Amino acid sequence: MKIGIVGLPNVGKSTLFKALTKTQVDISNYPFCTIEPNVGIVKVPDERLEKLAQMSKSAKIIPAIVEFVDIAGIVKGASVGEGLGNKFLSHIREVDALVQVVRVFTNDNITHVHNKIDPEHDIEIINTELILADLETVQKVKVRLEKDARGNKKGAPEQLVVVEKIKTTLEAGKLANEIVGSDLASDQKGQTSSLSLQDENTKIVVRELSLLTMKPFLFTYNVADINEKLSDNLEKLPHIKLDIKIEEELIEMSPEEAQELGIKSNIDQLIIKAYKLLSLITFLTTGEDETRAWTIQKGWTAPLAGTAIHNDFKDKFIRAEVIQWDKLLEAGSWSKARELGTLRTEGKDYIVKDGDVIEFKI
Repeated sequence: MKIGIVGLPNVGKSTLFKALTKTQVDISNYPFCTIEPNVGIVKVPDERLEKLAQMSKSAKIIPAIVEFVDIAGIVKGASVGEGLGNKFLSHIREVDALVQVVRVFTNDNITHVHNKIDPEHDIEIINTELILADLETVQKVKVRLEKDARGNKKGAPEQLVVVEKIKTTLEAGKLANEIVGSDLASDQKGQTSSLSLQDENTKIVVRELSLLTMKPFLFTYNVADINEKLSDNLEKLPHIKLDIKIEEELIEMSPEEAQELGIKSNIDQLIIKAYKLLSLITFLTTGEDETRAWTIQKGWTAPLAGTAIHNDFKDKFIRAEVIQWDKLLEAGSWSKARELGTLRTEGKDYIVKDGDVIEFKI
């Protein structure tokens, strides 16, 4: 899974990427110092792994990972080619979610592309460019579906309705992900105003459009003080506050030095939130060879979850022995958990939960 780091130039994107990945990148004080995306693999923090490994006396620990992509800064007019324009937008299209870095701190030595600190305005610029790019995509598909509907092509009229609802949302200045819900909602006139991804026609349209604004967003406010009170409009968005410069400095410090200075990193919270942003959960396996975190989509059944280990597990699945990680620690061993009755046997319909420790029987 890929998470793109986006934002205006000079807001701290590359510095955040460096803090996340411990990778040296160009963080010069000028727009577009990042041209080609930087890509880094980041471990997902998970204290459960260490505890289970100690219990099992595991030879190694393998955590879950996510991929972060540092994408060049976007500017006003990007949707029509300004700045890196279409190149920038194509890089965004390739990721699964977006961490939008927003500058809140004040520093006269670091240039702001608009010469003023206005976080809400900066967010509006980024969102507007993504919306305009999506509107162009939607219009092209709408023209094709109108033609297909006139020719009575199966599914075309229903898909056209979906496209028109997305187009209306974008024209209102809203992100496409704001119209998607798990259930269909109705507006004041009794008409369906949101879309369900459980609907087959919606899934077809969303997959074909591959909209930039359909991706989940996490806003990262680059602040000088993480306790700083922000405006209500900023606070209500899904977000995390980071002093990104401090996070960069912590890379060079030992844990003892950081503790002595009273400095604590919050970068792990960003990684965890970004992981959850993708609707990902983790199940675990543990033994003498290794304790390992396996990444799956929330809502997967046990046979489907087994494909994270090997594709054959889905078709050859018989049953799974399952226990929550903390219950296993309480028991002290797999055999003791079985003896206590806290180890359960689950079948093909079992929905895997975050923190399940599983042994598959195939």
